[in-house]
Amino acid sequence: MATGLSTQLTGKIGEHLVTAELARRGIMATPFSGNVPDIDILGFANRIAAPIQVKTIASDSWQFDINKFLNIRTSDKGQKILGINEKLDRGLICIFVALGETLGDAEFYLLKFGWLQDYFFKHYKGRKPPKNVKSYHCAIWKKDMKRHLGKWSIVERRFRIKK
Repeated sequence: MATGLSTQLTGKIGEHLVTAELARRGIMATPFSGNVPDIDILGFANRIAAPIQVKTIASDSWQFDINKFLNIRTSDKGQKILGINEKLDRGLICIFVALGETLGDAEFYLLKFGWLQDYFFKHYKGRKPPKNVKSYHCAIWKKDMKRHLGKWSIVERRFRIKK
């Protein structure tokens, strides 16, 4: 099991790898030192500033609280999805980083939070009810993210970067 320190270090490594890659692509970027909800990096290019969320793992899946994406009602009988969380910024760029053995082995998966919300809406409602009905754990695996691997065009379009 990962410790709090190793989890924080994993997150920081991912944020700095993304910041470096953004700079390599012509985007000025600066990471925040934490405590800014949903924003890990602020990017700037072509007079456009935009927040970026980074999620980093050293394993096979990213973990979340489903309440971030969906409205859930819990009762003794289980959980019921009431709909999507309307407060989520569906257009927020999210870069998922899967660390490898070396820094050069890191994989970058790029998407917007709206895609992830739709994914959880589709998959969470069909899942087997948890033993603990008050558990809101959900996850997405690298194998489910293949279509987003290396999709830097999302960032390039947002910042109007021409190749």
